[in-house]
Amino acid sequence: MTRMLHRLGRLCGTHPWRVAVLWLLLLGAVTGASVAAGGSLRDTADVPGTSSARATAMLRDHFPDRSGAVAHVVARATAGLPAGAIDRTVHSLRSVEHVQTVTPSVTPDGRSALIAVQFAVGPEGLDLKETTAALTGAAAPLREASAQVAVGGQVPEGVQGPNGVAEAIGVAVAIVVLILVFGSLLAAGLPLLMALVGIGVGMGLIGLLAAVADVSTVSPTLGSMLGLGVGIDYSLLIIARYRDELGRGSAPLDAVAEAVATAGHAVVFAGLCVLIGILGLAFSGIPSFTTMGLAAGLVVLATMLAAITLLPAILVPAGRRVLPRRAPRGQAPPAFRSAWAERSTGAVVRRPVLALAAGLTALGVIAAPVAGLRLGQNDAGSEPLSNPTRQAYDLVAQHFGPGWNGPLAVVVDRARVDDTSLASRMASRPDVADVMPPLRSADGTTAVLTVVPRTGPQDAATYELVGALHRELPGGAELAGPTATTVDMTTVLQQRLWLVILVVLAATCVLLVAVFRSLVLAVKAVLANLLSVAASFGALTVAFQTSPGSELLGLAEPVPIVAWAPVVLFAILFGLSTDYEVFMLSRVREAYDAGLPHREALVEGLASSAKVITCAAAIMIAVAAGFAADPAVMVKIVGVGLAVAIFLDVTLVRMLVVPAVLALLGDRTWYLPGAARSRGGRGALPR
Repeated sequence: MTRMLHRLGRLCGTHPWRVAVLWLLLLGAVTGASVAAGGSLRDTADVPGTSSARATAMLRDHFPDRSGAVAHVVARATAGLPAGAIDRTVHSLRSVEHVQTVTPSVTPDGRSALIAVQFAVGPEGLDLKETTAALTGAAAPLREASAQVAVGGQVPEGVQGPNGVAEAIGVAVAIVVLILVFGSLLAAGLPLLMALVGIGVGMGLIGLLAAVADVSTVSPTLGSMLGLGVGIDYSLLIIARYRDELGRGSAPLDAVAEAVATAGHAVVFAGLCVLIGILGLAFSGIPSFTTMGLAAGLVVLATMLAAITLLPAILVPAGRRVLPRRAPRGQAPPAFRSAWAERSTGAVVRRPVLALAAGLTALGVIAAPVAGLRLGQNDAGSEPLSNPTRQAYDLVAQHFGPGWNGPLAVVVDRARVDDTSLASRMASRPDVADVMPPLRSADGTTAVLTVVPRTGPQDAATYELVGALHRELPGGAELAGPTATTVDMTTVLQQRLWLVILVVLAATCVLLVAVFRSLVLAVKAVLANLLSVAASFGALTVAFQTSPGSELLGLAEPVPIVAWAPVVLFAILFGLSTDYEVFMLSRVREAYDAGLPHREALVEGLASSAKVITCAAAIMIAVAAGFAADPAVMVKIVGVGLAVAIFLDVTLVRMLVVPAVLALLGDRTWYLPGAARSRGGRGALPR
């Protein structure tokens, strides 16, 4: 592969304008096709083979008017709500586009009203921001009556997500870091340009994917976050190597060919590791996760290809202008060799047992809280108190009962189950606050029982109720609703998590053996990555499930970790951790193949790569930290998980644990059955 990449780099550098035009045409064609024929993003909660999936199918077939999106307006006035204000609000709500039915409920004291709004289409058929604004505007008569009013439910909650601040923070920090590192505005701008081009192509591909599959609304966010981070990282690595080659006196075309052959080799395999991680979501058993991984993978693939083709085409015309202004010709710029890393790695190599014990102890302490990790449902009740959907959630809980924030729906096949008798049994349960009279379909074959728990959607008692109903409901009765779907999803993910982990571990291990021609190194890399992932999950538990952590994040109280977060974060984190492993060990292997003894090669490799990896990690941490600052809890979880994991990976794991293990292993690091015996334990990276 190295020879092929060398030829690719030389080809792109020889024909820079042709390559640039081809990328512009690709970006325009993909964007245009996405606008003309792309599909809409659609959040689906179907978990195939579960009770909630079967119930949803029954609702879709027999109650099409109840299969659309839902929202509600809740109002409270201490002096009482005027009936006229409620009536005018109901009338206004019915005029909102796509609204199917509007059903008001008023407490006996007349002070609180809950107005349920049922839409004829799902969230994918609505402009959620505009619809939420229309619902808010329709409630004007209640506000004019001096009532406290809030809009909640599926529609306004769907508006929440990254607000652009995260990306802006990441870009700003990336620019500062790149300027400080490169000392050249041109060199600093190129990685950002490559990331943006890759993201642009990837977003177009996601739009086209949405035309043939259900793609969740979070997929572009995940794709842009990964694309921004890895796109900058990959370009940073290639530019750093290009500058090294220029400093040695190479001509720009020769320098770019060598940079793509060496650093580009690491970029390709690092990108493949990230792809393996996120595409491992296909084994989660949840279709929406499969498309989420595929969508993010398209962005990562686009940024990787931009780094090894478009970047070389720009570097050759740029020539030595990517070097600092005062860089002497014929001398390698010192920016990417770290004296600190050389000294610290030397200290670790001299005392590997002590360094390994310190690193493992620290990671173990950080990972320990993961034993108390509580999976659950992140809904409006997890949001900050200032969030309007949280205010609606609290008003409903206080004046109608917490269970009204997450009612369950029992869908009954009346040919097999007596719905009236079942409703009576449900109402007699001590953990059920209320059961609405059966609502029967037009053909009389199906009925829906609305079951209101006594506890809120996030309470453990509600989860126990869902589990009990799953066990006790007769054949022909299925359980639906957001809480029931969350429980089903959690169960499936817990059952399939180990399959995802095993597939990702096995595929990554095989790839690393191919990269480094070392079985020991591949197994070590996999175990080291697992350590950083476990530690990040422990930190995540402390951050979201303890009072000090939640207060620091701006949350009103500790919240559960949404069920899909461990699976998604594992897939992403394992890929990114392997990224840094490949970056670092590629330089170690080069030094070893050049004839240096193992420990000297280890010190040389880390001294040559530590600053690049640190800069790349700082940029990725900045991107993730921007998401951690977002007000939406689910976005915070992803941001905090990524930021903590990357920080731990490039400090404790890469600077302590990995060099200590490699120092203890010695030449056995490069052991590969068969190949090691025939090549004397050495050999170039696979070509």
